[in-house]
Amino acid sequence: MMAVSHLTTVSDSGGEPTKSASAGPDFGRGADAATWRMRQLQFEARALGREQLETLGRDLSSLATRAAEIAAGGEAYPVGARELASRLADDLAPKAQLLMSLARRED
Repeated sequence: MMAVSHLTTVSDSGGEPTKSASAGPDFGRGADAATWRMRQLQFEARALGREQLETLGRDLSSLATRAAEIAAGGEAYPVGARELASRLADDLAPKAQLLMSLARRED
């Protein structure tokens, strides 16, 4: 017969997992060490994902600014390029803002 193990609920609050008083997980404790490691990896993955979303948001915002400059560039750019740049500027700016707010949202 299989022994019943003690299960612990894991909140998805997004906060970094706290270590016990020891320097690291006690690998002799098995499930507790694995749970701690899974929490740590989930925290790190969320932090990296948030960082990438914020970087993409900044990049999109920068592209929207550049597109607006081209759209307003007058005769220096062909009419079709100015029109396309204008549409891109209008489209990218709000999407960049939305992406940034989603990245900063609490999990």
